[in-house]
Amino acid sequence: MSDDAESMDSVDRFWLKSYPAGVAPTIDDSEIGTLAQLLQDAFARHGRKVAFACMGADLTYQQLDSLSSAVAGWLQSRGLARGDRVAIMLPNVLQYPVVMAGILRAGCVVVNVNPLYKPRELEHQLADSGARAIFVLENFAATVAAVRGHVPTEHVCVGRLGDLLGPARGALVNFVVRHVRKLVPPYSLPGAVAFREALRQGARSPAAPVPIERGDVACLQYTGGTTGVAKAATLLHRNLFANVLQVEAWYGPALNELPAGDQFTTLAALPLYHIFALTGCALLSIRRGGKSVLIPNPRDIPALVREMRRHRVHCFPAVNTLFNALANDQGFRALDFSSLRICVGGGMAVQSAVAKRWFECTGRTICEAYGLSETSPGATANPVQTDRFTGSIGLPLPSTDIAILDEDGNRLPVGVAGEISIRGPQVMDGYWLRPDETARVMTADGFFRSGDIGLMDEQGYIRIVDRKKDMILVSGFKVYPNEVEDVVASHPGVRECAVIGVPDEHSGEAVKLFVVRADPALTEQDLVEYCHENLTGYKRPKFIEFRSDLPKSAVGKILRRALREAPPSAVSA
Repeated sequence: MSDDAESMDSVDRFWLKSYPAGVAPTIDDSEIGTLAQLLQDAFARHGRKVAFACMGADLTYQQLDSLSSAVAGWLQSRGLARGDRVAIMLPNVLQYPVVMAGILRAGCVVVNVNPLYKPRELEHQLADSGARAIFVLENFAATVAAVRGHVPTEHVCVGRLGDLLGPARGALVNFVVRHVRKLVPPYSLPGAVAFREALRQGARSPAAPVPIERGDVACLQYTGGTTGVAKAATLLHRNLFANVLQVEAWYGPALNELPAGDQFTTLAALPLYHIFALTGCALLSIRRGGKSVLIPNPRDIPALVREMRRHRVHCFPAVNTLFNALANDQGFRALDFSSLRICVGGGMAVQSAVAKRWFECTGRTICEAYGLSETSPGATANPVQTDRFTGSIGLPLPSTDIAILDEDGNRLPVGVAGEISIRGPQVMDGYWLRPDETARVMTADGFFRSGDIGLMDEQGYIRIVDRKKDMILVSGFKVYPNEVEDVVASHPGVRECAVIGVPDEHSGEAVKLFVVRADPALTEQDLVEYCHENLTGYKRPKFIEFRSDLPKSAVGKILRRALREAPPSAVSA
């Protein structure tokens, strides 16, 4: 048990009785190192193995070692030192792991940026983090150009999609991107360095060794948190390393059953700039000497299916919307799923109807998990080897304590809903440059208050009721959108749905339902009758709106906030 765990006040970890056989209650604190050590160990042990695959090209651990060393050398040649922040504005392409590893090896701090950000969002993140350099794909360079004069970012490195795909394939891809699909808006970035040139310069200036400690900052992971204000969770090397060990321990029963000689293979359809994929698809894979198959555009379902056909995938982390899209795709349903061992759902609630379709299609149960940017991210998970979808977010991970707290910070008993609060070695050091925000979410005894409302049952399984801010108050009764969405999603005529609260002069708020049809013949009356059969009166939608699609984040999470801000266009139910 870690020193931190030993110093914790007494907690009844009754959930340990529900742990799968072979999963230890704690991780070994002595194993927690720096991410630079994690990388160096993988380079030494797995040099010739493929570390990352993308668009038909492979990147071995040996190549990752060489190229990331060049990135580190280039950063140091530009005057960057230990603790300096470096932004990565890249989708899931081979450049991402090279740049990430190079930043960490230089002792710098990774600042993950969504490539789809608008100038206002990018300017805030670069200014707030104080990022001195940024790596960006040329497709998004115009956004960097728009804010260059308003941020402290001195150095810009611009890459092209085909840079690491090999000479012939790379040239073809770059031509198509620029001249056929015209995906590169015009931009002007005087002094910017091309990615390939940065690699050449870095190779001529070998990176100097940097003393990196477990307590150094590894990553600034921006999140809206519970307030909607973009702020960065400060994740230390030990936070992320600990979470890799926690997830690895939880996956243990499935990992131990992989056939001899099989390289652990993860399908990385979630963007690596998101913490769910950074830990679960990149860092864990590197720790295991595995192969991570990068999907640049998960919305291109046919392309994703082609990649799955090329590789023996063992682990597939995804969100509810992606599971749903694949389970409804005929090409996907025809795949061979015999190698698939771990299907992890996170980022948003996995709906029972989607889990059922997924199991019927693949024969594998979605293991729903839960975490946040502030927890590196893993906090809870269901057992990975089960044939039963629980509808819960599972049990606390090893070395993790979960408490359900009331508004005053008092611990609530089993079965009573309150705020899910998390303590463990994966919990962030605090919010970057925001001690007031940190104090608001951290309790005196070390729990992080998540902003999610949930309850724990007698076996230790936790069920999320909803986000604090998404809760709807109808005539004094609390309505949680997740519950209504789960019921509506089980209707065979519904492909996707979302629920929000809208002002109502009679009840204060009313429930509004947004639906994407799976059956074009589905009517408002069909849904009214279905909800009447399955929901008590105050939970039933008062307004229904049909849409061709729903707004989603880059991870595929449905954005209720965008629905709340949309102009009204509803049919009264």
